Parts: sequence; C-alpha cells; structure tokens
Amino acid sequence: MTTPRDLLELVRAPAALSVPGDVVAGAAAGGALGRRTAGLACSSICLYWAGMAANDWADRRLDAIERPERPIPSGRVSANAALGTAATLTVAGLAVAGLVGGRRALAVAAPLACAVWTYDLAAKGTPVGPLTMALCRGLDVLLGASLSSSAVAALPAALTIAAHTYLLTALSHAEVSGADPRLPAATLAGTLSLAAATAHGSAGATQLTLAGWYAAQFGRPQARAVVNPSPVRVREAVTAGIVSLPALQGALAARGGAPRVALALAAAIPLAWHLVRKISAT
Repeated sequence: MTTPRDLLELVRAPAALSVPGDVVAGAAAGGALGRRTAGLACSSICLYWAGMAANDWADRRLDAIERPERPIPSGRVSANAALGTAATLTVAGLAVAGLVGGRRALAVAAPLACAVWTYDLAAKGTPVGPLTMALCRGLDVLLGASLSSSAVAALPAALTIAAHTYLLTALSHAEVSGADPRLPAATLAGTLSLAAATAHGSAGATQLTLAGWYAAQFGRPQARAVVNPSPVRVREAVTAGIVSLPALQGALAARGGAPRVALALAAAIPLAWHLVRKISAT
C-alpha cells in the first residue's frame, strides 16, 4: 500500500524548498514582488513535483537496475499512480497560475510545463538534456516576473538560475557511474563564476554574503568530487547544488531590492539539509 511518505519520496519533497526562490527572484527583479508571488510559487512547486513524478515514471525500467530502492521499482508506488500524480500536479500547477496571474502567468506556466515533460520523456540523457532543464528553471524565474510590466528586467536573474541548473544537471548525469574529474572541475569553475557575477556590483551586505554562501555550499562538495569523483561524492555535490540554490536566489532577490525576503529564502537551507537526510533530493 502506498503511503504518504512514498509519495513524498516520489516527488523529492525536500527539493521543493529550492523552487519558490525562482519565482521570488523573478518577481523582485521585475518589481512585481507582492501577495500574488506566493500563489505563483505554489504553481511552481506543483510543476516541479510533477516533473519529479514524471521522471520516475519515465525511468522506471532503468531505476529497476540502477536504483531499485526508488518508489516505483521497489513496488511502493505503481507506475500508473506515479503517472497520475504527475498529470494531476501539472493540471494543478497550471490552474493555480491561471487563478493567480491570469493569461500572463499562463503564458509562462504552460511552456514551463511543456519543458518539464519534454525533459522527462525525451531530452533527459541526451546532449540537450541540461539545456532543457536550464530552460525549465529560467522559465520558472520568468513566471515570477509575469505580473510585471517590465518582465524583461528579470532576464539576467533567469539566465543566472538557468546557468546554475545547467551545471547541476550536467553533474547529475554522473551520479550513478561516477565522473571524470574534469566534469566536477568544470562545474566548480562555473559555480564560482556565477557567484562572482551575482556578487558583482553588490547593493549591500546581504547580496554579497548570500553569493559567497552559495559558492561555499555548492563549491566545497564539487571540490571533493574533483579529488574523488566517485558516485557517492558526485551525488553529494548534486544534493548540495539543490540545497544551496536558495542562497543564489536570495542574492538575486537582494539585488532586486528585497534583502529581507532574500534572507527568508536562505533560511530554508538548514531545513533542507535536515530533510534530505530523511528523503533524498536526487
């Protein structure tokens, strides 16, 4: 019998703490941070969880060999239930976006949902996989700015989050097999470059501090993976990349003029580390 914990594991529930910051960073950059931002964040979480469930449904045969402990191959969640969960969460995400932001939000949420399903069903494991996942996160940032009259102002934030996602996705492809040391070395260089670019022209201590915290949180496990690129070390680095993302999002929100909201985003990181010890984020 499927339990709530099984479903939480299916959708990688702790990883959802890395999602609202996309919308908040976009809204702050576009000058649209307000009450409706929370609703758009809920839409974003639903679409993220839908992608996680669809990922496991699409990978169920491969996981039976490489990760038999996951909910579907272990028999704790049926394939049909996983697919149904993914579809239901997708519809919920689109519905919430429409209710909160109308056509303007749906104009971003609908392509975002399509990109999520495209990654899971077609792009994953191909050379365009990291780019597709980066597109998902970039659109997620733009969803936050969809209610702004100057949504174009959120493009730098969207590109920053997309670049982080590209590095993380490229690294995640070596979670099972381990990596050539050059892969974590390259993603580490990209991470440090992103942190430096985000801290550049600092509007205050919050932006600078959070950019540095992001670099430390994600950078250290990547450095360890360069020395020992085993599957365990790579998986640790990928988990850190997910958990540390609110620090980067917070730095972007601070740059957009919302330092208090930025600190609130970063405050999710200790909770995320606690939760990923109980339910895997990868």
